[in-house]
Amino acid sequence: MESTYITHSFAPIYDSHSRILILGTMPSPKSREVGFYYGHPRNRFWKVVSDVCGESLPETKEDKIAFALSHRIAVWDVLAGCDICKADDSSIRNPKANNMDIILSHTNIRAIFTTGTKAYQLYQKYCCPKTGIKAISLPSTSPANCRTSYEELKNAYSIILKYL
Repeated sequence: MESTYITHSFAPIYDSHSRILILGTMPSPKSREVGFYYGHPRNRFWKVVSDVCGESLPETKEDKIAFALSHRIAVWDVLAGCDICKADDSSIRNPKANNMDIILSHTNIRAIFTTGTKAYQLYQKYCCPKTGIKAISLPSTSPANCRTSYEELKNAYSIILKYL
């Protein structure tokens, strides 16, 4: 399969009250189509994070932004652009990292989390040397990660409460 260079097309979610930053790798084709983070209907990100925070599932883009900000959660992706084949993180070539200072200079981030191994590896290689903040790797919430049960995801993501 042929890869295509994709540029990240939507803004990070954060404000001055954000205390944790959760980073994916790069928006999936479905997320790019809907113009928002974790846009695939089977992606478990919004469900697991809202359950961990004891809230009902936010449905609309506006509800998700309001939920994240009200819980002091910033959401972005490690990469600003890359060559990628569909949503296959293992196909990523020519990665260009986002400038984390865009968020870090305007917030008091206490912890950075990544959603999946590839996001963690890319963050550690391209961002950590500049930020000096090591990331904590969480399991991917992607529908492709069917080996991790919902309960396992919820248990893993409960660590975010420690930093809010």
